[in-house]
Amino acid sequence: MRRRKFLGLLGSAAAAWPLTIRAQQPATPVIGFLGGQSPDLWADQVRAFRQGLSETGYIEGRNVAIEYRWAEGQYNRLPALAAELVRLQVAVIAANGPTVPPAKAATTAIPIVFVTGADPVKLGLVASLNRPGGNTTGVTTLGLELAPKRLELLREMVPSATVIGLLLNPSNPNADAIARDSQTAARTLGLQLHVLRASNERDFDAVFASLAQLRAGGLVIAADGFFISQSQRLAALTIRHAVPTIFQFRAFAAAGGLISYGGSNTDSYRQAGAYTGRVLRGEKPADLPVIQATKVELIINLKTAKAFGLEVPQSLLARADEIIE
Repeated sequence: MRRRKFLGLLGSAAAAWPLTIRAQQPATPVIGFLGGQSPDLWADQVRAFRQGLSETGYIEGRNVAIEYRWAEGQYNRLPALAAELVRLQVAVIAANGPTVPPAKAATTAIPIVFVTGADPVKLGLVASLNRPGGNTTGVTTLGLELAPKRLELLREMVPSATVIGLLLNPSNPNADAIARDSQTAARTLGLQLHVLRASNERDFDAVFASLAQLRAGGLVIAADGFFISQSQRLAALTIRHAVPTIFQFRAFAAAGGLISYGGSNTDSYRQAGAYTGRVLRGEKPADLPVIQATKVELIINLKTAKAFGLEVPQSLLARADEIIE
């Protein structure tokens, strides 16, 4: 009887083990991904972010979940979307560009991993690059620093140009800094720089009409999430209006734009994904130095240059990372 009673008790305990083990297992961590645009336009960056996560052992749908919130180009929605992620009590918030300040304003407790082309110290995101402090860290890309360089490259491509347009999104928090730095570079190069603004697709026709009235010899498009989402349309407009144009991202040159020059977006998001994985493992953002990405790409669309009647200098061709023919 004692033996049967013991085996019965043992069987009851064994039946309860799976439930106990499951109860002790930690819940799947959830990442909040805050995007300024739409998921279809940000597919490459999200893919790179997931790759970085996988390098630290986290696979979406297997041992980590991601809650995506997209502003669809309406930056005024970002504070509410950031607050929603905070209410969900996500483990980490991944933010980029214009989504970073709203995320930072929404929480001082939840870790934030960012990708930004601006100076995170000047933005008040971190105390210093080496010792971020607080709840934020991430990756800085060469963004604002390259704005004057794009103007210089465009001048090299179109040496006869004396008047250049600069297209900004006025709702971008970095717009004033880009305009200021670009005006300084323009004066150094002896160029007249006219600032034009667009925050939606309806503004584009007025922008290109203004370029024609100004007799602008070229256009610099400032780095901005909305403009990235409109890369194909902007490339088509620059070809239709025969305006030599430089933009930050490869998608623009691939769509027919003349030149793109900027940091590698996919590389930056991969590094941000890896940092997010490290935070999930227990590392504190305050102790993770901000990564300063230095990889830049110069891409020239030779077909478009020929259509514009431009002879690309050999010095530019030699520096190009990719030539589209």
